[in-house]
This record gives sequence, C-alpha cells and structure tokens, in this order.
Amino acid sequence: MRKPKLVIIGLDCAAPQLAFERFAEAMPNLTQLRHQGAFGLLESVIPPITVPAWACMMSGVRPGTLGIYGFRNRRDYSYNELSIVSSAELRQKAVWDYLGEAGLRSVVIGVPPSWPPKPLNGCSISCFLTPGTQADFTYPAELKGEIQRLVGDYLFDVPQFRTKDKKWLLEQIYRLTAQRFQVASYMLTHKPWDFFILVDMGPDRLHHGFWSYCDPEHIHYQAGNPFESALRDYYRYLDEQLGRFLELLDDDTQVLIVSDHGAQRMDGGICLNEWLINEGYLTLTRRPERPRPLEALEIDWKRTVAWGAGGYYGRLFLNVAGREPEGTVAPSEYEPLRDELIGKLEALGDEHGCPLGTRVYKPEELYRQVRGIAPDLLILFGGLRWRSVGSVGRETVWVHENDTGPDEANHAQQGLFVAANIEGLQGELSGLQLTQIGPTVLQLMGLSQPPELESLPIVGA
Repeated sequence: MRKPKLVIIGLDCAAPQLAFERFAEAMPNLTQLRHQGAFGLLESVIPPITVPAWACMMSGVRPGTLGIYGFRNRRDYSYNELSIVSSAELRQKAVWDYLGEAGLRSVVIGVPPSWPPKPLNGCSISCFLTPGTQADFTYPAELKGEIQRLVGDYLFDVPQFRTKDKKWLLEQIYRLTAQRFQVASYMLTHKPWDFFILVDMGPDRLHHGFWSYCDPEHIHYQAGNPFESALRDYYRYLDEQLGRFLELLDDDTQVLIVSDHGAQRMDGGICLNEWLINEGYLTLTRRPERPRPLEALEIDWKRTVAWGAGGYYGRLFLNVAGREPEGTVAPSEYEPLRDELIGKLEALGDEHGCPLGTRVYKPEELYRQVRGIAPDLLILFGGLRWRSVGSVGRETVWVHENDTGPDEANHAQQGLFVAANIEGLQGELSGLQLTQIGPTVLQLMGLSQPPELESLPIVGA
C-alpha cells in the first residue's frame, strides 16, 4: 500500500472574499480546485495574526497553550521587557515533529515562527523573522548553500513594507512570491518528503500596502489611481504560481491551501494609551511634545492603573500590586476593574459617536490554558476594522493613519481553506477552525491524535 503524501500551500493573509468571490475568475486554478474538492472559511484564532496563528495551526492548540500572543510578548512583569518571538518559545510539538517520530519525512518552508531552525526528520528553511542570509537559516545547515546557489540572495520577507514607494513595494512582493515558489518547486522535486508545507508572505504584504488603492469603500481610495488593479493582478499571478506548482504533484497527492487569517480595509486607529490617559487609568509625569511610543514616555507608574500596546489588535495590561514593580491595582480590584474597562471599551464609538462593535476578551475566556504572560485584556477594535495605536502625543483618540508607517488593511477573523484529493471532503464546508488543520494533517497521514491537541480533525469530525 502506497504511503499517503500531503502538501500544504500556506498563503499568509489570503482573503476569501477576494479569492472565492471578487477575483474568482482571475484564479482558474484555485477555482477549479474548489469545484473539484472542498472549500470554506477558516476561522482563525484570537488574535488572528501571523504569530501565533501559523504555530497554532501546525500544533493544534490555541495561543494560550503556546503562551504566545503576538510578535512581541512580555518577558517578565516589568514595564518595558518585550521580546520578539522565536522558535525557541515553541514548547508544543508541530505536526512534523509527530510525523518524524513515526518515521515520516517533512519539508518545511517559511512557517512562522521557525527562526532559528530546529532539527526535524527532513529539511526546513526558516521564516520571515530570520535576521538575514548571514545567519544559518536552514536545517540541515548545508542546505543554505544549496538554496543560495539556486536563487542567490534568499528573501525571507519584503523589508520595510510600510513604505510610500509603492512601485518598489509591488516589485518586491512579486519577487518574494516568485522566489518562494521557485524554491518550493526545487525542494518538492529534489528532496524526499511525505509531508510538505510552504508559507508565502506575499499576500499579507500586498494587502497592507495596497488595499486602499483597490477598495472604493476605503477612506483613502481615489478612483483612477495607478495601482487600482494591484490586488486583482497579484491574485492572478499567485494563481499562476499555484498552477505551476500543482502540476509537479502526483494525482493522488493530498492538497490543502490555507491562510492563517483574512484581510479587510482599515478604517482607522484607536489611540489606546491616549484613551487610557483621558479616562484616568494612565498617568504621565510629562506629556510628549510630539507623538512618542509608550517606552519613550515618562510614566508615573505609582499613579497608573493600566497601559496598552499598539498593533493589529489591542493588548491592555493592568498595573497589579504584588505583580508589577509599582503595582497600584489591589488583587481584590482586579476583576471589577477588568469588567469596568470591558464595558467602556466596548461602548467606545468612532469620532462621531457611531458604534464600532468592539469586542474585548479576558484570556481565560478564550483559551483552555493561559501560559506565559498574557494581556489582561485582548481588544478587537471595530471587528478589526480599526487597529490599536500605542503611541501618545496626537491629542486625539481616533486617527486615520498608522503610527508605524503606511498601512491600508487590517486582518480579518476568517481565512480560507481549500482541499483537493482528500477522501470525505467535498463541497462547501462550514464551521472550520484553524486549530483543526494540525489534527487533520496527522489523521490524513495515518497517525493517531495526541491527547494534547485542542481540536478535532476536519475529516471524520
């Protein structure tokens, strides 16, 4: 009996409303796969961001179990010790670890967070968090030279993608995607594998750079701009790359095409720390003369109750007595204060008083386990149509520009899912969860389900 083989094509931030609807006719390869196999919306984790979403997908657990809540996480309970996540923080096994224990070989390309590369039964290339090609970014180490001989300067990401130079940015996004599929095609045909996964960051960088140029409902849209077809043209190009890659597979190879989250227009930003100052929760000894990040502010911690972090979603931390160095919130006040903040934040409207539909969560409501140092509250402003702005000095709570550089889109909770050549998966599916992908991989590869996984496989669920 022939061993099962499975390929996952990961498209970071690929938006189902574009791939399945608006640009479906420009993506004949993906559309054909949908009609022949199965497809649906894939509900991401909270928060729906690249890190931790891919790790949750490949481990079958949620962010709380991983103890990873974003690209940067609190190292300890001090006020400014944030660390950028790396593979070293991943304690949970990924699917290729389970497969390796069963004697199956994997090829893993660009799955975040995979820097620095870890040993596995197979080979890997690390992700966009890699500091550069001077580092040893492959496992085994000698694979690095092989990749460099193939493509020259290997691209992990588009550097400085929040830029006003849109022509340059678009060229780099195409270059990134072309190289990712070139390398993947080489690895597919030159390395032994049972399980194969690649992640392309191109769609994410495209959405953040060009959404306003293509969406008439975006606040910054201007008809007739030179990049009005940028999204459609790229999705067509991405589909061509998919088609060429799929032609390299045997007819019986199982295929999944997934995104870690979706995308949508960004309407604005909520200056979380400005709001906390206005409401009396955050106290400065001196206001900045120009917008400054939180870590550059002079904060009176002995009179501060809470502070927040910027990003695609809001993270709010309480200054708890006995926990933080100069904590002011008594443990008995902790829950009432969280409830008070939830009520105020969910009631916060836009600058005109119109409801935003903000949702605020306690981590223990979202996760089976809460490891590491989680935010005391996680905030999805306006269904993620608004991002969290952490800097202070704008004299307003509401802004329509990103404080870390031009950004046109935010993430959406629903990513995409397409399956081909998988028995039992046919037609449009509903209720799919991102954390089901890992268990599904193990089931399709003939392995039993480890007890630590937090979701059931899609097949046979």
